[in-house]
Amino acid sequence: MATWTFDPTHSNADFSVRHMMITTVRGGFKDISGTINYDPENVEASSVEAIINTASIWTGVADRDGHLRSPDFLDVENHPTITFKSTSVTSTGENTADINGDLTIRDVTKPVTLKAELIGVMKNPFTGTETAGFNASTKINREDWGLTWNQALEAGGFLVGKDLTITLDVEAVPAQQPETV
Repeated sequence: MATWTFDPTHSNADFSVRHMMITTVRGGFKDISGTINYDPENVEASSVEAIINTASIWTGVADRDGHLRSPDFLDVENHPTITFKSTSVTSTGENTADINGDLTIRDVTKPVTLKAELIGVMKNPFTGTETAGFNASTKINREDWGLTWNQALEAGGFLVGKDLTITLDVEAVPAQQPETV
């Protein structure tokens, strides 16, 4: 079993949601970390933990980012992180798996399944370190986690869609092993 840690400069946690029922707004978090315990010989023994700093949300629009940090949505002052901790991994193909786990947003924890793929492992030409690439995604109903703010539209429907797609693109490096004396 190899333990990998997220490379924060090359890893992303992104999301997308319908806006005004006619378009998609995308954003992400600039501060994520995590650990992957990966066993290519026994994928089902693998595990994942991820931590997202909610204050690092970014959509490219400062006013929207401020609203998403507010108590209407993430309430970053009271809920500084979003976490995911796997509970089981099921191999679904040569480099794919379903990662079941607990997603916690605003102190609400619910089970989700991430559809994951090992993109590959290669040697980093700058550091000489092995680097692994993983991708995972899921779709949730944001209201299940208490993210219920919305506004009715004059023409019908609501300003913000309920379905939220979450995607993780992770570049991971071997975890530092403690020195033995």
